Amino acid sequence: MLDHIFLTVSDLMRAIAFYQAVLPHVGITQRHDYDGKDGPAGHPDLKGFGTQGRISFWLRQGQPAPQAVHVGFLAHSEAEVRAAHAAALAAGGTEIHPPGAQLHYDPRYFAAQLRDLDGYTLEFVYKSWQHARVVTG
Repeated sequence: MLDHIFLTVSDLMRAIAFYQAVLPHVGITQRHDYDGKDGPAGHPDLKGFGTQGRISFWLRQGQPAPQAVHVGFLAHSEAEVRAAHAAALAAGGTEIHPPGAQLHYDPRYFAAQLRDLDGYTLEFVYKSWQHARVVTG
């Protein structure tokens, strides 16, 4: 599985505001700033988002390449998908498709897709079969 991803954005402060408004709706509530001067020569400043002590989604200033990246954020319910979708629209995102079943994948695949302020495609997705309660003996 992935440990982290960097997304290059055109306006770092604008992107931080967007993601701070959206990501808490899918449980991503922690923020961390990494000063590039603390890394090897040429390391960029990074603005991170995460949960449960793990920062895995990072933004950096630069030339965006929205055609190169699609980010799917895990939601824990259909309600989280709807809330993140609404927050992203309110923060300036552009809708690709509203919340609903993605029948072309699976009737239980519930998601919404939008473009962020730099045009990256974001998906908020709830796959009910992956959230089944595990019973231990």
